Amino acid sequence: MLDKKAILNSDDLPREEVVIEQWGGSVWVRTLTGTERDEFEASCVKSRGKNRSVNMVNIRARLCVLTMCNDKGERLFDARDIDALGKKSAMCLDLVFSVAQRLNGLGQDDVEDLAKN
Repeated sequence: MLDKKAILNSDDLPREEVVIEQWGGSVWVRTLTGTERDEFEASCVKSRGKNRSVNMVNIRARLCVLTMCNDKGERLFDARDIDALGKKSAMCLDLVFSVAQRLNGLGQDDVEDLAKN
C-alpha cells in the first residue's frame, strides 16, 4: 500500500525526446503536473459573464512552454516566454505540441469541451 512519502517522491512525469531538425537538435517533452494542467485548461477558456468561448490564441506555445523540459524534467520556459516561442515555426511547435497532447491525454475535443463545461 502506498503512503504519502511514496506518492510524493514518485517520478510520475514521463518524458519523451523529440527531434526538431530545424532547431538543430532535440527537446524533451513531459507530462504536465496537476497544477500545470489546471493552468493550461484555464488559459483555454475566455469567460464573460455566462458566456464562455475557447481561447485558441497561441495555444501551441502555451502547451509547449508547460511541457518542454531538460533531461531532468525541469521546465525550459515560463509564461513570459509564450509570445517569443509563439513566433517560432508552426511546424516545429506542432511536433512538440503533438507529443505533449499525446503524453497528457489532450485530444482536439478536450479544449472545446472546457468551454462548454
